[in-house]
Amino acid sequence: MRRLIFLFLFCFGVASISAAQKSTSSPAIEMPPQVPIFTAAELAAKVPAAKPEDVKSMDAILGAIYDVISGPAGERDWKRFRSLFLPHARFTQVSTGPDGSKVVITWNVDEFVRDAGEVFAKEPFYEKAIVNRPESFGNVTQVFSSYGSRHSPTDKPFERGINSIQLLNDGTRWWVLSILWDTEREGNPLPEKFAKK
Repeated sequence: MRRLIFLFLFCFGVASISAAQKSTSSPAIEMPPQVPIFTAAELAAKVPAAKPEDVKSMDAILGAIYDVISGPAGERDWKRFRSLFLPHARFTQVSTGPDGSKVVITWNVDEFVRDAGEVFAKEPFYEKAIVNRPESFGNVTQVFSSYGSRHSPTDKPFERGINSIQLLNDGTRWWVLSILWDTEREGNPLPEKFAKK
């Protein structure tokens, strides 16, 4: 009889604990109705159509980022450029001012096209990745991409630095979410692992 009572109490206890765990588990968080949530198709409708070969893989979109801004003085293919980026993408440069203070410059896509377009209209500009080091989790990829900027494809770089590029894969294509960069300078050399392949 004692054994039956013990067994009953044990089973009741396990059931109670299980029920308590179920009742205390957190429900999914509901987002406010004004939060902008987009499907892949909705995102694609907000930008010019991408070339399939530009967005089919991580390597493809990294190559397209550099290729689309490179060329002789003159206009760039800004439709192609816009097709690589999420509509709300950001570009951010961090540097050090003459007095040693940190300077942050940030653009949205339209602002970057405006300001970079002015520079490229007057000056040849060629930029190429030196080393790409990606880390991925799920649909998210972060790439540290060292680069060299040149006035012609055969020149030595007049500037080097590292782009921190955030990418996402929506299941059908790759997108650039943001590019954050800093440049090589005295006291801030390009690390050896990023200086050459």
